[in-house]
Amino acid sequence: MPNGSEGVWIGLSILLIIAIVVVIASGIRIVRPYQKGLVEVLGSFKGMLNPGFHWVIPMITRVTFMDLRLQTLDVARQEVITKDNSPTNVDAVIYIKIMDPYKAYYEVQNYRQATVFLAQTTLRSVIGEMELDEILYNREVINAKLRDILDTATDAWGVKVDAVEIREVDPVGPVKAAMEEQTSAERERRAAILRADGQKRAAILVAEGDKRSRILQAEGIRQSKVLEAEGQRLATILEGQGEAQKLRILAMGAAPLDQKALTVLSIDAVKGLGNGQATKIIFPFELTRLIEGASDYIGVSRKTPESTPTTYEDLEKMVGKSEDVLGEIPKPGEIRKQLETIERELEKEATRSEEIAHIPHQKGPRRLPGEEEEEEEPPPPPGR
Repeated sequence: MPNGSEGVWIGLSILLIIAIVVVIASGIRIVRPYQKGLVEVLGSFKGMLNPGFHWVIPMITRVTFMDLRLQTLDVARQEVITKDNSPTNVDAVIYIKIMDPYKAYYEVQNYRQATVFLAQTTLRSVIGEMELDEILYNREVINAKLRDILDTATDAWGVKVDAVEIREVDPVGPVKAAMEEQTSAERERRAAILRADGQKRAAILVAEGDKRSRILQAEGIRQSKVLEAEGQRLATILEGQGEAQKLRILAMGAAPLDQKALTVLSIDAVKGLGNGQATKIIFPFELTRLIEGASDYIGVSRKTPESTPTTYEDLEKMVGKSEDVLGEIPKPGEIRKQLETIERELEKEATRSEEIAHIPHQKGPRRLPGEEEEEEEPPPPPGR
């Protein structure tokens, strides 16, 4: 069992060993991949430590770690007066990165605070040279100008300004109210223009529809008049042919009549006058001669005149053959064909009117269908 002095020496040795271990451990420095270490020995700069494990002299060595990652700085909101004297609240965000750790630590006391203050003053001066409308619509121009100015100023600090973004542009209350009134007036102006344009187009469409309606109506009246005139012409021709054929037939039938037959027919004609509804009847002067001749023919007179009936051969010698006199009489089949032709013409006209109603609107004068083509003449009526 050791005595008292040996125990003291053993305790002191253990304490010394522990102290040496602690001192050695205090000199260990671990630099992360996104960091750089600035080494100071007794207040003098000795170099920089790269990422990894390092051991420095304890107690007299100080290592400062600098973050090389992209950092975000918030520029506080501030009120700025624009070129057109419009108070506006503006704030921004700055993205920076340390390029030279030595300058960022030794050339400026606090590079972050210095960058923010520089951004505030630069933002105030840049926006003060622009009008409010330019600020609202040209944020990219402001961002680029701020980035260039700040990057040039912070280059001496070893800091690179990667980007500057204007986060919010908020005009003060009266300015915002005036802008809202201006926007409302602009929208009302556009709405009035759109309404006027719609009314103009509606009026044009109504006028165009009225014009097309009148054109179709005039075309229909023209076609109806043409068809009516054609029908009247055909009816007149047929009536004339019928009257002529009637007279020829009467002539053919009256040719073989003798004087007695003519007297009987004349008396029948007088009888017909008496059967009429007229209150006055006028007899010609030749009526007495007619009665005298009739009395002769019925045997009352002293002498009966001689009369020789006309034969068909003598009649043909006088007036010609019956076919030449009467002409060609239209048969029922021919009249039916002629009516069918007229019905087809009416169907064509109806189809043409429907096509006109569906013709789309075209610029310039419009030619109605069928105007370039000559209208077909109806076939001539049969007979003479």
